[in-house]
Amino acid sequence: MLINPNKDVAFDKNALKTIYLAGGCFWGVDAYLKRVVGVYETESGYANGESENPTYEQVKAQLTGHAETVRVVYDSTKLSLNNLLNEFFEITDPTTLNRQAGDVGTQYRSGIYYTDEAEKEPIKIFVQNKQNNYEAPIVMEILPLENYYKAEEYHQNYLEKNPDGYCHVDLSKYKP
Repeated sequence: MLINPNKDVAFDKNALKTIYLAGGCFWGVDAYLKRVVGVYETESGYANGESENPTYEQVKAQLTGHAETVRVVYDSTKLSLNNLLNEFFEITDPTTLNRQAGDVGTQYRSGIYYTDEAEKEPIKIFVQNKQNNYEAPIVMEILPLENYYKAEEYHQNYLEKNPDGYCHVDLSKYKP
């Protein structure tokens, strides 16, 4: 799929859907997914943890059980859920537990968190089909979204604000 900025794309606001994707440090996941044609907006945050309104320092210290997660709003007339998940799998290793590249800890676990129960089976089927591409078992969580909290403002669009910032995703391969 062509990766490019969505600056001049006309979106069908009636067809917008939301999914939450965790794949290591949210900076790179966010920067990559916002380049996928059909993505309306992204936001970095914390999902499926045990405390309310966690801070980055608490999440980083593994005190909350939250995963660094990106809220992805996409236009389902331009981008199917399967195509979005294919893009997500391009930048994650779904066979590693609590780790993506050099990011290690439960806050870096990979996951797909849905809010629409009708998406549960299609997501599970997608992941089952993807298993054929891996020798090791896929350990990525597939769960309903229990909670989500927006990350601090300095995490939003982090790599745009800090182009030389740390990123486990090699964004040079995905230039707009």
